[in-house]
Amino acid sequence: MKKKLVILGAGESGIGTALLAVQQGYQVFVSDSGKIKEDYKNELQINGIDFEEMGHAEEKILEADEVMKSPGIPEKNELVKKVRQKGITIISEIEFAFRYKGDSKIIAVTGSNGKTTTTALTWHICKHAGIDCALVGNIGYSFARQLALDPKSLYVIEVSSFQLDDIKTFRPDVAILTNITEDHLDRYDYKMQNYIDSKFRVAENQQINDVFIFNLDDIVTNQNINKYPIKSTLYPITMSKELPQGAYLTNAQMHLKWKAEEMHMSIEDFALKGKHNQYNSMAASLGATAVGIKKEIIRESLQTFQSLEHRMEPVAKIKGVQFINDSKATNVNSTWFALESINEPTILILGGVDKGNDYSLLNELIKEKVKAIVCMGIDNRKIHEAFGAFVSLIVNASTAEEAVKAAFHFSDKGDVVLLSPACASFDLFKNYEDRGNQFKSAVKNL
Repeated sequence: MKKKLVILGAGESGIGTALLAVQQGYQVFVSDSGKIKEDYKNELQINGIDFEEMGHAEEKILEADEVMKSPGIPEKNELVKKVRQKGITIISEIEFAFRYKGDSKIIAVTGSNGKTTTTALTWHICKHAGIDCALVGNIGYSFARQLALDPKSLYVIEVSSFQLDDIKTFRPDVAILTNITEDHLDRYDYKMQNYIDSKFRVAENQQINDVFIFNLDDIVTNQNINKYPIKSTLYPITMSKELPQGAYLTNAQMHLKWKAEEMHMSIEDFALKGKHNQYNSMAASLGATAVGIKKEIIRESLQTFQSLEHRMEPVAKIKGVQFINDSKATNVNSTWFALESINEPTILILGGVDKGNDYSLLNELIKEKVKAIVCMGIDNRKIHEAFGAFVSLIVNASTAEEAVKAAFHFSDKGDVVLLSPACASFDLFKNYEDRGNQFKSAVKNL
């Protein structure tokens, strides 16, 4: 008898899992409560995979031996509750894919901020070293799809807390935890500890020969790291002191100590600027070292890395005004990091779907650097209340075009217009990419 796998959600992780599961001899049924994208639907049809859209056939779903739940579906979903009540195992896509990875190695990167940059930079170093590797997870293809269509010897995976919630055996050779700040609390019963527990799961199945890289300067990580029975070898990163093993910064030099090896590099040579990117660069360098990459390759890679689309992406300079697209900043901390790395007077475009944001974290940086705020969301009251006392120019815009025109109007030569919304994008845009692309085309139309 073929094992019955039901996949809830037909996004990238759902389709990737379906392709891998069929290949591995499962009987697969894909169910989505909404409309399935045309290209995904075509893939299901070509591969003869049974699916439904715009609703769930509960009876059929509850006959599953196992359910793969897409990361976007919360635990409080009624169907998920029924699956749990029936005692059917629910797993995530990374857990399913992990079973079929063979001898391949995994570097898994998680954290509230910096994980996309750290993942992409780690992959860039590994690729530069000539390793047959893939960048998967929240960036690009799902882990399962990559395994099904083009298996590699190393996977660098960006892993979210939602994906970690449903792991059982997933065990990365190298785990990187960039930091933990408040995010997605609506999915964790507004209990920060639940979110912290979820992030630390990246190391829960690791053994002594595995490596766990973490940020010694991150308060939440440090307050919690001793609560978990972590078996892997710990390699910290820090800017506050010298370390016997790990990576640290002193006098604008990065020092990387790994077993008997040591590497030095001036932060002036890093392609990525800003304090937060120095942390990302240290984490990625350690991760690459852990899979045997030589320091010369790491040094070259840190100098040649290009920043990611929608993450502090320079768009254009118009009449001396620099426009920067940081649409991927979907929480307050990300916006803090963006402002921290800019030295010019700034017009800040903020707003979107508020996830319970505490904007006070931005107060000092906004007082110091921001001359005007353009709010780009449906409900902007909270932003006006947060900054109205010390920013005299705050206006509302309902499109990217309006926002860009207003920001340009307030700017002078030598200023920066920064889109760094601190919020999700779903009120006015499809997603953060759509928001970033509309911002870029509005800038080009000025």
